[in-house]
Amino acid sequence: MARFHLHLLSDSTGETLEMIAKAALAQFDDTEVLRHFWPMVRSQQHLDRIMGEIASNPGLVFFTLVNEDTRSRLEETCQQLGLPAIAVLDGVTDALEALLGQEAKGRPGRQHRLDDAYFARVDAIQFTIAHDDGIAWEDWEEADIVLAGVSRTSKTPTSIYLANRGFKVANIPIVPESPPPSSLFGLKRPLVVGLTTAPERLIQVRRNRLLSLSQSPDTDYVQEEMVVSEVKYARRMFADNSWPVIDVTRRSIEETAAAVINLYNERKAAGRTGQIGPKPI
Repeated sequence: MARFHLHLLSDSTGETLEMIAKAALAQFDDTEVLRHFWPMVRSQQHLDRIMGEIASNPGLVFFTLVNEDTRSRLEETCQQLGLPAIAVLDGVTDALEALLGQEAKGRPGRQHRLDDAYFARVDAIQFTIAHDDGIAWEDWEEADIVLAGVSRTSKTPTSIYLANRGFKVANIPIVPESPPPSSLFGLKRPLVVGLTTAPERLIQVRRNRLLSLSQSPDTDYVQEEMVVSEVKYARRMFADNSWPVIDVTRRSIEETAAAVINLYNERKAAGRTGQIGPKPI
């Protein structure tokens, strides 16, 4: 197994750098990466302190530094230490400069500035938290997206992920013994998406959930016949209302959210509103 140190230096929060590094490392097997994370590097004095740690743990250096003096000092010091230093955004920035005919502003953390988009994202997160698990259904018309599905189909984490992308999301559990409010079937503005999964996978997830709560796994909640019936009930509801359906059986939260966003953008581009289909079962 290959083992190496990876140093991530950013003049902002480092979120972008971490995602890039994670995406790249996912392409390699049998590696042990010792990550060293250095955010908010905005002075040469701060950089000099970090370089002592890098010298003690030599390895690969990824950075997103826009200040020319700071990045030059980093590159020079890494060259002296014989360490590779990669400016991970340079290729993209260079291409944009050539296309747009202007130079990049070189402002640290500009994507995190407190603009209208930032406050819209905060508003989306607050809305989503307040409309989790069927709460405040009277306000669902204000949502961008409504996720529906049986228990343990990742509705809440998917909702939170989408909220961090700026979408107002509500979610509702589909329970045969307790049908959702009729308002769900008359929504015009939000995109309603059904989440489903394979019954055998759902049983496994639910059993693990019960065990984590020190509860008995011998209930209808995980009984195969009941779970199969529950999933069929939800699928029929989705079909009867012509709601798009996403199978989350083999999807991560990020992949499910990406599929939802794609559906939302397609609907928006087509100029469609409302849901098509007959009355609920």
